[in-house]
Amino acid sequence: MLVTFEGIEAAGKSTLIAALAAKLKAGGEAVLVTKEPGGTPLGDSLRAVFLEPATAVDPVAEVMLLNASRAQLVADVIAPALQERKVVLCDRFFDATVAYQCYGRGLDVEAVLDVCLFATRRITPELTFLIDVPVEVSRARVRARGGADRLEREDAVFHTRVREGYQALAKLFANRFVILDGTQPPDVIAAAAFDVLERFRNARLP
Repeated sequence: MLVTFEGIEAAGKSTLIAALAAKLKAGGEAVLVTKEPGGTPLGDSLRAVFLEPATAVDPVAEVMLLNASRAQLVADVIAPALQERKVVLCDRFFDATVAYQCYGRGLDVEAVLDVCLFATRRITPELTFLIDVPVEVSRARVRARGGADRLEREDAVFHTRVREGYQALAKLFANRFVILDGTQPPDVIAAAAFDVLERFRNARLP
């Protein structure tokens, strides 16, 4: 199954993915962890271009860069792993493109989704964890971490639109979205997420 993790900058996605991957592997599951943009040699090259603070990128070009990376990731990594019946944990997927480039940049949702689904061969997540944090918490974490990338340097108004976009997506796709409070301690978030994941997987059993 494909499980994706979404949220604004520094929400805690990487920490949660690492914790869930460890728990699943300890239980004997075959797990693959990947990320967007990136996850392949082509994707990593595009990620460097996409996040470079000195590079100006048009919003439509952002969509194309992201989906070029995504198409390669699905073809080389995600689709083969799913065929091997692995649990795939992906840091961001096409919901991020809708949140950032549609709600954040103002592009048309339907048009962007069409491009995204073409890139994924219509592979979609079965479960999506949205780690929600207030924008001010996100920005404080980014400052503490240092070395902000191009998107992290966008203003609070932009990130507020992105957060609202994620919340709208969670309502639209309530059958697969689970919202987690990203201000809670990491172990509390991981325990809640693992409980949801186990219940979700058990419900899929014949």
